[in-house]
Amino acid sequence: MASLNDITLRQLEYLVAVADTLGFRRAAERCHVSQPALSAQIQQLESVLGVKLFERDARRVMLTPQGTELVARARRVLTEADDILQAAARMGDPFAGPLHLGAIPTVAPYVLPEVVPALVKRYPKLQLRLREEKTALLMRDMDEGRLDAALLAVDAELGLKVEHEVIAEDPFVVAAPPGHPLEKKKQVRLADLDDEDVLLLEDGHCFRSQTLALCTRVGAREVDFRATSLTTLAQMVMASGSVTLLPQLAVRMENRQGQLVVRPFAPPGPGRTLALAWRPGHPRAEALRTIAGTLRSVWPGAGKAKLSAAASPK
Repeated sequence: MASLNDITLRQLEYLVAVADTLGFRRAAERCHVSQPALSAQIQQLESVLGVKLFERDARRVMLTPQGTELVARARRVLTEADDILQAAARMGDPFAGPLHLGAIPTVAPYVLPEVVPALVKRYPKLQLRLREEKTALLMRDMDEGRLDAALLAVDAELGLKVEHEVIAEDPFVVAAPPGHPLEKKKQVRLADLDDEDVLLLEDGHCFRSQTLALCTRVGAREVDFRATSLTTLAQMVMASGSVTLLPQLAVRMENRQGQLVVRPFAPPGPGRTLALAWRPGHPRAEALRTIAGTLRSVWPGAGKAKLSAAASPK
């Protein structure tokens, strides 16, 4: 039977790289080693484990069922090993070194240009590495240790999987073209959307899930067009004559020319809760809570979350 002495973290890193790229050459490039050296380490690992990890021929590389299970375990081992390094670094200065931060597309362009300079000024030794991606991919990369934290919209399901600090409340608004009947209203009720044609984002955006649920509830009809971004949604409102929902956070940028009729919902209107989230047990959790406090203090616009100690997640 193999022992821990027979397996190295480097071999596990190579295993995960091949699984991610499904190619030995690409994996070798990612790990900055020669392909023969990487292939030899994978073969040695297969020999030690006594299982075939990959099926490979001249055309392709595929994980075996056994390989799929062991790659998942290897990811956890590498994440824990990285946590050890981060915990050691935290003992010196938790606000120094790389911090990999993600943000969802309906937050990143409206917030990062304002908050990043503030973070750099407040934490000069912190090396921010930024990524914009949909929620599911951010969650996966946090779980696997490729991201330290992410700015997300929190819902009940998400809240069970991550630790987080609420940053702000972001109400939704209705955007319509000039001359639309909703222009006459100072505030929009959900019932006013009944039988309206509504433009929504494409699948994978949490903002789509939230707005689709609202539209379904009040009888609004989704237009047969799905946008890749809020910018596209705003432009298509003008082109199609339909309405859409936008987060208040995006209005200043997406309606900077005043081309849209924007109306708030009558209270209590729909909205989302934005938070800084990280995986449970992250070695820099306390530092991330402090960074969340800085984000709250520099968050753009009104509607900042007013948190008491009891309301702030622990």
